[in-house]
Amino acid sequence: MNRINQKLQEDKKILSIYFSAGYPNLNDTVKIIQDLEKSGVDMIEIGLPFSDPLADGPTIQESSTKALENGMTTKLLFEQLENIRQTVQIPLVIMGYFNPILQYGIEAFCKKCQEIGIDGLIIPDLPVDIYAENYKQTFEKYGLINVFLITPQTSEERIRYIDSVSNGFIYMVSSASVTGNSDGFGTIQTNYFKRISEMNLKNPQIIGFGISNKETFNQATQFAKGAIIGSAFIKNLTGNGIKSISSFITSIR
Repeated sequence: MNRINQKLQEDKKILSIYFSAGYPNLNDTVKIIQDLEKSGVDMIEIGLPFSDPLADGPTIQESSTKALENGMTTKLLFEQLENIRQTVQIPLVIMGYFNPILQYGIEAFCKKCQEIGIDGLIIPDLPVDIYAENYKQTFEKYGLINVFLITPQTSEERIRYIDSVSNGFIYMVSSASVTGNSDGFGTIQTNYFKRISEMNLKNPQIIGFGISNKETFNQATQFAKGAIIGSAFIKNLTGNGIKSISSFITSIR
């Protein structure tokens, strides 16, 4: 069974952390992953830096730009992660945009992910219809779960279609904005979380965008299986460095 599915079966709320590979420093990637697992994180999203990140707010854009300036590439990321499964057991997901994956070669990318122990992919600009028609078979051949995003504006019909194509979790975007653009959840967002929860989808939901502290993590996970923290974690890395990872995670849980 895929590590993501195993983790989702555990009787606990999932804390997933996103960071940009190659940030703050080019060779920090593996150390950050190891420290996150030791600190009690349940899942990690490794950002593959890209020059035109549509869904990312200023914090993640800046970390992505700096990672590219540091010299991060798809090939280098795979090299850095080559032995990651010797030390890390939790699910690892690569989050990136379709262009670099296409340039690398879709099947070659999926095959490499399987070889190094990547469990899933999040590709915000790959529409579910295109995936289902052209790429689902390849992803599944290499044991990869592909995670799709929904927003408050996504129709019920499309949510149910995404649910039917998915085999892991659904990434529930808390609001129709870029990442790092919220400091709490109001009634509209809470009602949205509740509405999706009541749809009884076969795939659990994990909420992202706007989760920055214990309060927002608890708010989000009241109606969902887990939550993802990205911008707030990157801000912490920027201000306090890798040594602060454990205390940051402790402040959420």
